[in-house]
Amino acid sequence: MISRLSFIAALALIIGACSEEPTVETPPAVTVSMEETDRLNAWFEEKNEERLQFSPIELTTLGRKEQYDRIDEMSMESVQEQLDWQAATVEELQANFDYDILDFEAKTSYDLWVYLYEQARDNFAFAQQEYIFEQMGGMHDSLPVILMNYHQVETLSDAEAYISRIEGVGRALGQQLDWAQYNAERSVRPPRFAYEFVIDASRNLISGQPFDDSETDSALWSDAQTKIDSLVESGEIEETTADELKARAQTALQNSFQPAYTELVEWLEEDMMRAPAEPVGVSALPLGTAFYNQMLRSYTTTDLTADEIHQIGLDEVERLRADMEAIKDEVGFVGDMQAFFQFVSNGYQFFYANNDEGRQRYLDESTEYIENMKELLPEYFGILPKADLVVKRVEPFREQDGAAAHYFQSSPDGSVPGVYYIHLSDMNANPITELEAVAYHEGLPGHHMQIAIALELESVPSFRSQSFFNAYVEGWALYTELLAKEMGGYQDPYSDFGRLVSEMWRAVRLVVDTGLHAKGWSEQQAIDYFAANVSTPLPSIVSEVRRYLVLPGQATSYKIGMLKILELRERAREELGDAFDIRDFHDVVLGGGALPLDILERRVNNYIEMTRV
Repeated sequence: MISRLSFIAALALIIGACSEEPTVETPPAVTVSMEETDRLNAWFEEKNEERLQFSPIELTTLGRKEQYDRIDEMSMESVQEQLDWQAATVEELQANFDYDILDFEAKTSYDLWVYLYEQARDNFAFAQQEYIFEQMGGMHDSLPVILMNYHQVETLSDAEAYISRIEGVGRALGQQLDWAQYNAERSVRPPRFAYEFVIDASRNLISGQPFDDSETDSALWSDAQTKIDSLVESGEIEETTADELKARAQTALQNSFQPAYTELVEWLEEDMMRAPAEPVGVSALPLGTAFYNQMLRSYTTTDLTADEIHQIGLDEVERLRADMEAIKDEVGFVGDMQAFFQFVSNGYQFFYANNDEGRQRYLDESTEYIENMKELLPEYFGILPKADLVVKRVEPFREQDGAAAHYFQSSPDGSVPGVYYIHLSDMNANPITELEAVAYHEGLPGHHMQIAIALELESVPSFRSQSFFNAYVEGWALYTELLAKEMGGYQDPYSDFGRLVSEMWRAVRLVVDTGLHAKGWSEQQAIDYFAANVSTPLPSIVSEVRRYLVLPGQATSYKIGMLKILELRERAREELGDAFDIRDFHDVVLGGGALPLDILERRVNNYIEMTRV
């Protein structure tokens, strides 16, 4: 999965589907005006620059240093302010540009800009239903991770900006706490387990030096010292200046950062007993059914209903089960599928040792698969990313046993590599059988391939290269798990079984997510259904189900997106015959940035028509 910055995502980088009917290039009877197209693209660049000024953090993740000393405004009022700005830009767009004479890409950009606003507006209508603090990506852990991974310190002013941001975390976290308290007053609270995790993660962030007398440094203090010391090593500053900077950083941590986290922990501890000990789906909350339906529309970028998604999941589970049976027979296992699941889940040969040596071996092997894939990419892709990819263990303060691996994006200029993060605190939750598939999904040719290319695009307006649509992004990553098999991966049948387990996860998610949030399933029902269909260790299953409980709808996007990409690939192959080139297809899918699925379909249909000419 992609690491979720919930507030930034709420600023409308997820948008809805476009028209029901796929369209092709502008009919010959209508003259395309390149002057109008160029004028519109220039307008998009101007407006996107205005949009970026709302988020100093997004600027930083893009490798830019404007507002480098600031943290985003994170109140409901600030989100409303951006929505008002977006509404005004849509009015300006519709009043000043002639859609009919734009070229194909400009029409796509026009539609995306309008729907960006409309979907942001529709999502924000349910701001009171959102879980602000939960275990998957609330601002309590996302802000420190951003400071440590994206805020580069290359000059004295960069270090001063870093210290200012440490101070700014307190204000931003307070705004998020106000939002959480507002929602709690309306009986919208995440399950109790989410409170417990956020409390633990927050305490970890303010444990160690300079917050107490322990011998170890806290995560952010260690990072601050390392970055300041690097300036001394590069000759940017003297030791005396470094000492002054460290003293200021320590003061910011103790006087701003620590009090904000202490206040958060105290409120969570006081409010936790009001949260449900037995988790329930969001349909049980005020306006919950409408909220869930909107989340499905937003995450899948389709109008599929909960019932339709549930049935697609059931059908896919049945299909994948048959493929699993075939591998069980191939390896000569005697027994039913549940016995095979137990064998794969419990066999010592399918896990590395639960120690530092085993953890390093897992990291090294993941890196090796990714390096091997790099050599194969030119046979399947014309466009390749400039940015490198590294594999890392999740930082200790936010590491969870059995939690999902995830990806942090590279910078557009390629100077900051993408990061494939793995939770390795419990090696018994990381079966070797699934190692290869996860490396492809999070790394290459999955998330890093798609996101790095999108960020590096120069052929479309910048806002398109920076947009994020869950069904497209996660659908692509899941599609590449299968693509990697076509590229020669999974030579070991047990690794291929792990690939099927990974895809089965996503099929099960369709059933479980809708079961929890639309059909009244209990947490235990969801765990039991999951366990009946995958060989994944129980700790990972529990972690997964709890993820769906706090991110309603998000988990449905993977399989829906993958199925659409496969459908479009087969349509192109059938209609183009010998003219079909897998590299061209992949470049069409990746070369326009992330898109809602209906607009992606329009793009592929246009590619088919243009290739026929």
